Amino acid sequence: MATLSLKEVKKTFGAVDVIKGVDLDIQDREFVVFVGPSGCGKSTLLRMIAGLEDISGGDLLIDGDHSNDVSPDQRGLAMVFQTYALYPHMTVKDNMGFALKLAGVPQSQRDTKIDEVAALLQLGHLLDRKPKQLSGGQRQRVAIGRAMVRSPRIFLFDEPLSNLDAALRVQMRIELARLHDQLGATMIYVTHDQVEAMTLADKIVVLRDGKIEQVGTPMELYHNPVNQFVAGFIGSPAMNFIPVGASNADSSGLSVTLPGGATAKVPIRATIGSKTDLTLGIRPEHLKISGEGSIAGEIMVVERLGGHSYIYVQIAPGRLIIVETDGADSHRLHETVSLSFNPADAQLFDERGVALRRAAGEATNRPISASH
Repeated sequence: MATLSLKEVKKTFGAVDVIKGVDLDIQDREFVVFVGPSGCGKSTLLRMIAGLEDISGGDLLIDGDHSNDVSPDQRGLAMVFQTYALYPHMTVKDNMGFALKLAGVPQSQRDTKIDEVAALLQLGHLLDRKPKQLSGGQRQRVAIGRAMVRSPRIFLFDEPLSNLDAALRVQMRIELARLHDQLGATMIYVTHDQVEAMTLADKIVVLRDGKIEQVGTPMELYHNPVNQFVAGFIGSPAMNFIPVGASNADSSGLSVTLPGGATAKVPIRATIGSKTDLTLGIRPEHLKISGEGSIAGEIMVVERLGGHSYIYVQIAPGRLIIVETDGADSHRLHETVSLSFNPADAQLFDERGVALRRAAGEATNRPISASH
């Protein structure tokens, strides 16, 4: 077993609250990703779990044991850092086995463990090299191998791929996913890159300003964000947000007025004021260019990426929305186009940015207060 629980965990630096009461349960063998913008507290939270930062309030439980005051080397965790932190004068083999040597593990046992991990990470032919003779991806695999030889209960990763180029990041994401499957280990991974979060995680924890905004599977967060912040942060390109006005509501849904005057009925039940301002959210892949679309605009940018293209349409001065189309799409700059979408694919957010949510199979009766 390798479980971890955070109960109202807080961190303060002087008068500054950095982590503001986090509650989280991580199950055995889960791959959990902390994601959020710079300064949201995700690395601080990871360091608190590792024991590298003191916990100002709340409780940390590892496998059910209270661990606030347990020293880092006694927690049974291993951390992989963004900067690799390899000893430049040591070989790959010595780097990987250094922690075992300090722990007094006999040479023969160290060699056996290093060989096993090196084979898994495809480092066997590099054991006699020093870090300066390795590529960035190879150095990161050595850092991961150094953590693996310790057989930790939980692996902690602090933005381990941010120093790699784009191609190596993709390769290392695949290797990390493969390792998690082979090791069956509990892993906690910090990143600001939501693509890494979506592709690696069993469960994503979205943080903002030291608080958890939402916890769920990648697809739960993608399709059912609790608020506009999560909706805009998860997904690449980000969700489009369009100011709309609520016109009326009945048992079949909530009608909103789109830019240009057209209306759309989103299947959400709500009680509304007559002049309620809302925000409609729609993913780029759910927008279509059609002759009878409900939103008109001018094409300002076209990004052609081979199999698909992103078309940026200006629907009002200073407001661009993104449309994902087929790579063979022939639309050009400065064309005037109409956009359509299925209202069932849309999200609605109130004036506070909170999502108006559907229950499973139907909309929820959630009152909305008029904004003026």
